[in-house]
Amino acid sequence: MLEGELSFARVPHWLAQADTLAAAAVLDLSRITRTDSAGLALLLELTRRARQKGQALSLKAPPAQLRQLAGFFGLDGVLQFAD
Repeated sequence: MLEGELSFARVPHWLAQADTLAAAAVLDLSRITRTDSAGLALLLELTRRARQKGQALSLKAPPAQLRQLAGFFGLDGVLQFAD
């Protein structure tokens, strides 16, 4: 489960676990407190890795800030958000 900030400062920590995170069918984002474009890029990378293995990655309970950021960049159709 991802928690805390999905920000430029924390993305390297989560990227080190990318294969494990991408292998999950569902990532619970309810404990994300803040995100920026680096966090959005991480989720895109996790989605790409999951698709590369023929899997889908659902992003459960994304914070409003993340949805807004994805919408701003036109990526809300690429990421699979689930409430």
